[in-house]
Amino acid sequence: MPNLMGQDLLRNPFFNKGTAFTKDEREKYDLVGFLPDAVRTIDEQEKITYEKIVSIQDNLEKHLFLMNLYDTNRTLFYYVIGKHVTEFLPIIYTPTIGDAVINYSKNFDTPKDAVFLSVDNPGNIRNSIETALKDLDEIKLIVVTDGEGVLGIGDWGVHGVDISIGKLAVYTVAAGVNPKNVLPVVIDAGTNNEKLLNDPLYIGNKHNRITGKIYDDFIDQFVKISLDLFPEVLIHWEDFGRGNARKILEKYRKDICTFNDDIQGTGVMMVSAMNAIAKVTKIPVKDHIVLVFGGGTAGVGVSDQIFLEKVKNGLTENEAKAQFYLVDRQGLLTQDMDGLTEGQKKYARPSGEFKNPLKDLAEIVDAVKPTVLIGTSGVHGAFTKKVVKNMCKSTERPAIMPISNPTKLCEATAEDVIKWSDGKALVVTGSPSDPVEYKGVTYTIGQANNALLYPGLGLGIIVAKSKVVTDGMLSAAANGIASLQDLSKLGAPILPPVSMLKESSKLVATAVVTQAIKEGINRNPIEDPEKAVENEIWEPYYI
Repeated sequence: MPNLMGQDLLRNPFFNKGTAFTKDEREKYDLVGFLPDAVRTIDEQEKITYEKIVSIQDNLEKHLFLMNLYDTNRTLFYYVIGKHVTEFLPIIYTPTIGDAVINYSKNFDTPKDAVFLSVDNPGNIRNSIETALKDLDEIKLIVVTDGEGVLGIGDWGVHGVDISIGKLAVYTVAAGVNPKNVLPVVIDAGTNNEKLLNDPLYIGNKHNRITGKIYDDFIDQFVKISLDLFPEVLIHWEDFGRGNARKILEKYRKDICTFNDDIQGTGVMMVSAMNAIAKVTKIPVKDHIVLVFGGGTAGVGVSDQIFLEKVKNGLTENEAKAQFYLVDRQGLLTQDMDGLTEGQKKYARPSGEFKNPLKDLAEIVDAVKPTVLIGTSGVHGAFTKKVVKNMCKSTERPAIMPISNPTKLCEATAEDVIKWSDGKALVVTGSPSDPVEYKGVTYTIGQANNALLYPGLGLGIIVAKSKVVTDGMLSAAANGIASLQDLSKLGAPILPPVSMLKESSKLVATAVVTQAIKEGINRNPIEDPEKAVENEIWEPYYI
């Protein structure tokens, strides 16, 4: 317990126990008279809290209630979420957090230990971060966003801070990363969202986004100061726009310990799905033809990770590249198109490969004959009945994965895909989906929830104190959850259920530590990776 007394102790979310303070503790810490007389255990507090939450009908209101608990009693917050992880993970993060982001200015109450850095004031970076550390221990993990590419809902400026806070909460819920070792950061570079710029209540910088050298220099200063303060920290980039996300990752990933969940995390999750699909279809990962609908940060990131897995499994880079088809607003991307990003150019098809330019997705599927269709577009309903039927024409068990978040931006519902494919499709969605009953079979739908992967990846990196995050570590993470899946039964999920978050995280973390040691990039000497992971895990109990 820190040197805090009375109201100061009750106002500290890391040490406040509320009614769980014992009679002796109330005397010792000058709390007599500040709490009602009853002493409750954390289990009793959890029961009362849970009953209150389930009485709330609106999911955003549930989110706000839980985040108020986060603000006042961090231990109880994690205890409650951990007891009901399947029910509450969609409340504290996707899909509900999308609504929280949109309404952030209206609902703002406290900063929730986040650091707000303005591009207009680069001289404040160091002081702002140092000031935030008063209640924290060693910072081992930073999640930073600039709010330009939030989920599938676009540019929400400083509202994106909720993403950094929520992402770190999932790290703790899933992998037991100590909440006193993490720092949420938002870089307020302005916004191009006219709705925010014209909103008198918007609490971010009211100017268009700063770009170019000023922005790049600010990012560079942020990285250098962060590493100066925390030399072994993992920097996790989240929800940056497509123009900056890959550029930032490629600039730093070879020299510092960093990764981008939108580019790498979603991709690694899809590699896990691909490995499961290979087992069910008896077609090796290296032989699958992949069509990705949505050529933004996530779509290119997914392609990159599956590409690396194909190469790892024996293909040359040219052979692997030939098995990808990327579709964006222009239709099937080809090399003669103007304005392609560097990531898109990698997968653009040869000019003239097809007689006519292909724009309609159903026609593209018919021409390409993919075995795997992945949706990262945010275009609701894009996977039509005709698209699904065309997928089934040339493939006995097509994998159809509409993974855009939130649900209202998903390319298709699991129920429609199962019915339109006559139960043949292997389905993964981005948001939670209810089981589908079809012709006497219950199809449990796997969720491409990065929470199954990135918390374990981060925990493993923290345990190893890895110098960098390598492709080998990402591949190890993708394969780390394979043992959790029973794919022998018709209707079995392609990915493990969210209820197995903790088991998944331990397996992933152990695989990542093992790989870091194998590559010789661990700064922490480790003899037993599994034991080292176990020793790092924080549990939400009062001290």
